[in-house]
Amino acid sequence: MASYNSKALILLCVINSVVHTTQISEPWSALNAPKDILQMLIRDPVTLSLASTDFGHIVHQNPFAIFAPSSINAISKLIKFSNSLPFPFTIAPRGQGHSVNGQSMTNDGVVVNMTQLINYRFRSNESGIVVFDEYVDIGGEQIWIDVLHASLERGLTPLSWTDYLFLSVGGTLSNAGISGQTFRFGPQISNVHELDVVTGNGDLVTCSAEKNSELFYGVLGGLGQFGIITRARIALGPAPKRVKWLRLLYNDFSTFSGDQEHLISFNGRNETNAANYVEGMLLLNQQPLDLSFYPEIDQPRITSLVTQYGIIYIIELVKYYDDNSQDQIDQEIEILVKELRFVPTFMFEKDVSYEEFLNRVHFDELALRAQGLWDIPHPWLNIFVPRSRISDFNEGVFKGIILRQNISAGLVIVYPMNRTKWDDKMSAVTPNEEIFYIVSLLRTSGFEKLEEFQAQNQQILQFCNDVGIGIKQYLPLNKTHEDWVKHFGIKWEDFEKRKAQFDPNKILSPGQRIFN
Repeated sequence: MASYNSKALILLCVINSVVHTTQISEPWSALNAPKDILQMLIRDPVTLSLASTDFGHIVHQNPFAIFAPSSINAISKLIKFSNSLPFPFTIAPRGQGHSVNGQSMTNDGVVVNMTQLINYRFRSNESGIVVFDEYVDIGGEQIWIDVLHASLERGLTPLSWTDYLFLSVGGTLSNAGISGQTFRFGPQISNVHELDVVTGNGDLVTCSAEKNSELFYGVLGGLGQFGIITRARIALGPAPKRVKWLRLLYNDFSTFSGDQEHLISFNGRNETNAANYVEGMLLLNQQPLDLSFYPEIDQPRITSLVTQYGIIYIIELVKYYDDNSQDQIDQEIEILVKELRFVPTFMFEKDVSYEEFLNRVHFDELALRAQGLWDIPHPWLNIFVPRSRISDFNEGVFKGIILRQNISAGLVIVYPMNRTKWDDKMSAVTPNEEIFYIVSLLRTSGFEKLEEFQAQNQQILQFCNDVGIGIKQYLPLNKTHEDWVKHFGIKWEDFEKRKAQFDPNKILSPGQRIFN
């Protein structure tokens, strides 16, 4: 099926020249576009420019128009209008625009500004977040920080998070949504009871594991290919009040990864002795070192340790508590770390509120914005690495590429997850091992250094391919059809069938470059 940025755009341009106007309403009226759809289309240069880039500041695409929906039905009507044309135009839903490789963009298509639904709900006196005893109903356009605030008012909380909370619900559920709680509760997509979705056919469908299950499983982790999430029902549990937030330093990778795997093995067993959150990160001998978490008096000896070993590996773990467990929390922490083999005396602890911990990245964001370091390129790379090859990855990538080339690595996150907490019926893809690691290279770059970082990312991917490390990209950007088929592996056939069923004209989320 031809995409809008070819034949459909040509058709509109021809009609435009015939009616001698640059107003969007004229050519679309000639194609029998509904009047209410015309009124929601925006073409002013500033708005178009804002939708032509994303958080990555790497990919730029120029949409034909921005759609500011006045309701969920308006999104359905837009999609049905596109499907009615000889050459349908592409449609890209955009929440917070936090993707890094143009996943929420379209070239010459229409970007749906999902945040406009917040205004629609306000006008309709309808809440986008409704908290019940065991779950919360959330509009797909809502952001997770607001979900946190609403649920905490009832003493409740979602169980699985992302590290950054200013992301839209629909956006994270279209990928997976992972963080340090994933080893216990699975990704965010494993905690969804029900969805409302506008499909690529324009149908508004309620789906769950029991009802319209093909759509439900397809949309979760489906990269926006089958529909636009307009509501999600998410599981809740009791909210703690405070957390003990620890960082433990290691000078040996196998000890570090072994202790991480030990910590996630507690899942489903002794609740008292289990960590509530486990992540990991690297401190590389590259200036400047970010030591802001640690007491100032300890920073010189941490710097000395990094200088001596080149790379220091850090386990970040958290234990939740509240008024009822306050007296025992220190003893529980002592039991939790007793068998861990970190460098003696290099354990550091903070005591903060539950909300302060979950929203920690926002404070970093504010600091970066103040320094002008937020709206610059982010050549990120996120990959899942099977447990059996994580040591090879350490030697070949962390030491052999990143440390040796001495390009600033930025924030490097490394931690394991349990595959049993993922549902294989969903579209999200993981390595085929019971334990696998997420490795996130979260770099920022000036435009003059961007190509250098991108080249290193490609070198890392090529290394993994050459030595047979069966990685899977998370938040992937695969450039060819063959790359996508390889990425989805045994799931590709189902993925392709679901596309044919729910978006046969291939109009949704062209920025992923899977079918367009």
